[in-house]
Amino acid sequence: MTYKDFDIVIIGGGHAGVEAALAASRMGKTSAIVTMDAKKLALMSCNPAIGGIGKSHVVKEIDALGGIMGMAADASGIQFRRLNLSRGPAVWSTRVQCDRRYYNDYVVEHVSGEARIEVIEDLAGEILTENGRVKGIRTESGALIQCGAIIVATGTFLGGLIHIGEKKIKAGRFGENAAYKLSDSFRELGFEISRLKTGTPPRLNGDSIDWDKCQIQPGDEPMPLFSHQTKRDAFKQTPCYLTYTTAKTKEIILENIKRSPIFSGQLNSAGPRYCPSIEDKFYRFVDKPRHQLFLEPEGNGTSEVYPNGFSTSLPEDVQAAAIKTVTGLEQVEITRPGYAVEYDYCPARQIKANLETHLVKGLFFAGQINGTSGYEEAAGQGLMAGINAVLHLEKEPPFILDRSEGYIGVMIDDLTTRSTTEPYRLFTSRAEYRLSMREDNARDRMADYARKYNLLPKAVLNSFRELQSKTETAILSFKKVRLAAVDLGKYANELNNMNSMTLEHFLKQPQISIEKAMPLLVLHNSEFADQPEVLERAAIIIRYQGYIEKQQREINKFKKLEHETIPEDFVFQAITGLKQEATEKFQRFRPDSLGQASRMEGITPGDVAVLSVHLKRHKATA
Repeated sequence: MTYKDFDIVIIGGGHAGVEAALAASRMGKTSAIVTMDAKKLALMSCNPAIGGIGKSHVVKEIDALGGIMGMAADASGIQFRRLNLSRGPAVWSTRVQCDRRYYNDYVVEHVSGEARIEVIEDLAGEILTENGRVKGIRTESGALIQCGAIIVATGTFLGGLIHIGEKKIKAGRFGENAAYKLSDSFRELGFEISRLKTGTPPRLNGDSIDWDKCQIQPGDEPMPLFSHQTKRDAFKQTPCYLTYTTAKTKEIILENIKRSPIFSGQLNSAGPRYCPSIEDKFYRFVDKPRHQLFLEPEGNGTSEVYPNGFSTSLPEDVQAAAIKTVTGLEQVEITRPGYAVEYDYCPARQIKANLETHLVKGLFFAGQINGTSGYEEAAGQGLMAGINAVLHLEKEPPFILDRSEGYIGVMIDDLTTRSTTEPYRLFTSRAEYRLSMREDNARDRMADYARKYNLLPKAVLNSFRELQSKTETAILSFKKVRLAAVDLGKYANELNNMNSMTLEHFLKQPQISIEKAMPLLVLHNSEFADQPEVLERAAIIIRYQGYIEKQQREINKFKKLEHETIPEDFVFQAITGLKQEATEKFQRFRPDSLGQASRMEGITPGDVAVLSVHLKRHKATA
């Protein structure tokens, strides 16, 4: 069978694949999502939650560039929380516990309404190329789909192998097939392929949990939403709960640890450092008597519960025995066992900063195939791959976010300049310019790009311009309004100086948090009383103005190196005076700029200086 031609073929219907297809559609291109089940687009294989430390910044950036993840999380959210509020706004993060099925349904309905997207239920088997360029794919059923660009977003399905104790199942997700022929196609094209693993905990029947023995974790009011387009009324949020393992849990797991594929030698791939299995926790932190677990509902229409923190690949009988020793879970029923899944990925030194591969033109990688973990990381890459695939077709310059512009840029730069030997997870600590890349200013950072690439409706962009104007008005007000003694009286414990001061000066007092200051901001800016986002944005800019200006100077220095681009055909072996190790690394990673070269592992300032000299000579003679 031969399908009609598409501009872009997207292999995989997870978070990366969906964002890629939607971005391409918004930019006027047709795409085919090739996936095994059209009803499982963006299905949450693990915890049905979006956001968290660092990850939420990516969701905000995706939303600012027209992506769907933030809207889907807001629409399906059953609990909303803000994290890290005791620290500065650079690390404030949002987390939404979602209804797993509703999130999936929301995305499916949204994609089905896009005329330029067709979902094809099949399994991709072979990448077809001609003269070093993609020309289409052949599916395992023999169907031929021709296109000008391909985005590979296979998640854990590429060579997927599930481990439950000694049991091994060829699958990319519990109960679903894996793609093996596609891995062979990549090898034939010359790609290096390695293995990684991830895991998930057993699912529990919430009706069999003794909730009274657990600590309730309510949502926040007012609800912190991800998307600036969301309009959702307040509702009674579903609580999560905190509980703990016991000494008996530890005893059972350590007695059976050799039956875990991770410790028996059956599974040798690296897993996520920041989300270890429960057996790994007890092994690595042997002196710790207990570990906390968060019991998180999978939705309002189901009694199934996700025990966050109990990821495991132990045999089912050991899982059942161990989970019943956790406080409140003494009578719990397991509805589905936990497991580890091992899968193929292509180390990301094989891609450029626009996510296109070095080996094949028009072939883009996004998500776990690049060595990342997490829905948010995958979605961010998918969005960028979709935009860049369109720009490739239109022979336009690529869209590359650098490290000073967004967390998506930090992530892609990390992947392309460092060796990924374990699943990559994004944190705020990875961003050296995080003071300038906050949740609250994601739209400020992305608006020009959204406008340039037609990623958002004009009405939405105009609405944001209005918000920016209101923020500027509030900042001017903060500079003019002078607080009297009656205003400052309630802050006597936090202030050393009780003399009259402007709101601007008040906001810069170290002991006055923005949350504490908010009543005064509302009192003296009544026109924005019902618009807390305006006041918060203005307060953050005022409070951290000095730090932000200092960081901007650092960013300006950084930009100089980023603008020193390296031609794609530059021959690193021809450089004299460069260490052999540096030559090999440059040739292997193919940095796009002098700045990117400077951040590669093992590269010294001396190496960069030599490269800079030869780069100038090359450009002078070009």
